[in-house]
Formats: sequence, structure tokens, C-alpha cells
Amino acid sequence: MIEELLPPGVVAVEAFHDLPDFPLYPEEFEVVRRARDSRRREFATVRWCARRALARLGRPPTPVLPDAHGAPQWPDHIVGSLTHCTGYRAAALARTDDITMLGIDAEPNEPLPACVLETIALPAEQRLVAELTGTAPGIHWGRLLFSMKETVYKSWYPLTGQRLDFEDATLTFSADSPRYTARVRIPRPAPRSPGVHIWEGRWLCRGGLLLTALTVTRNGTGHPEPNARDVALGV
Repeated sequence: MIEELLPPGVVAVEAFHDLPDFPLYPEEFEVVRRARDSRRREFATVRWCARRALARLGRPPTPVLPDAHGAPQWPDHIVGSLTHCTGYRAAALARTDDITMLGIDAEPNEPLPACVLETIALPAEQRLVAELTGTAPGIHWGRLLFSMKETVYKSWYPLTGQRLDFEDATLTFSADSPRYTARVRIPRPAPRSPGVHIWEGRWLCRGGLLLTALTVTRNGTGHPEPNARDVALGV
């Protein structure tokens, strides 16, 4: 499903269940050696997705290790993003010659835990979530907002090395379009900051999942044209 939200040049691989015996590199295994079995399977399956995506880009398999802030580290000239939630794992990768920023996220179409919306959403975003909840209750808009912000952070940090807080990105979206707009407020100067800080992402609600993606091309623009398949929201 996630490929429906991504432009040409981005390779996506997804899985809807864990692979029980997928082998990890020793350094990958060390990351989850003390984790629960379910966490190890989740970690391994999303790396199976990443290795398949690397192969489709003509790159050899390699360990995919998190950095100090948990972001996956990719081979030179590759940009990518990983996501996982209950019943879904995915990786999306591209060459940096084509794509400079890439973030994907998946969440269950379920309410956010109590008080989380107030933590992640600006006042205008909270009002928008309340309005959409009243007019289109089949989608948990607070959870979707959380997912959209995750895609912004996942795409911003690898390029700039700068971490964002929830209030640093303002999101606008509606029930009538599978697109959203992200406006990033730069908390401090970033040496590798892109020149444009307003981008357009995509979202999809289907099969009990909320999927979001944000891509920025080499010329600094978000992916402009939708695939024909992502026009229907499939709630």
C-alpha cells in the first residue's frame, strides 16, 4: 500500500506479518539482543524489507543500524525510511540523485491515548482534528496527524542532523484530499537545511491502517502529481 503514496524513483517493500527466522547481521542482533521476541521479529522483518529495497536499487545487502536517535543509517547515496506498527512493516528507499528527503509512517486507525493530542498538536491543529472528527468519524484524525508529523521528522533529521519538536511542524489536511501540507519552523540554523520548508505529503486510510509519506526531490519540491490509485481514500 505504501508505494501508492510515493513517486517514481522510490522503492517500497512492505510486509503484513513477521518472518520468524530472517537472519540478522551480528551487529543488528546486538541492537535487539535483550528485547522481547516480538520486538526482535518486528526489527528483523523491517530489515528484510530494507534489504529487498536495497536489492531493487542495485545495492548489496548491508546492516541497517539505528543511530543515537534511532534513525536508520543507510549506505552512501541512499535515503530511506522504515516504519512498523501492529500488522504492518515497510521500508522505502531512493537514490539521493533523485530524492533528498523521504519519510514514511504507519499507524493503526485507532484513537490516540488520552492527552497525547494536546502534546503533539498546535491549537489550530487541535481545532482541525475536532472538526474532522465530527464530519468524518471513520478516520481517527488525531492519530493521522501524529503519523504525518512522524513523516516530517523522519525526512528532516537525516538530511539536516537537526531534531524537531512537535510544535516545529504545522500540518494542514482535509477529508476531501489524500494530500497534506507540512510547514516546518526552523528551530535553529541547520547547515544542510533545504531552501524550501513547505512540502506536500500524502496519506491513505485502508484496512485498519493509516499510512503517510513525504518525499522531497532534488529541486526542493514535494512530489507534485498523485498516482491514479491514491485518489480514493478507501476508508
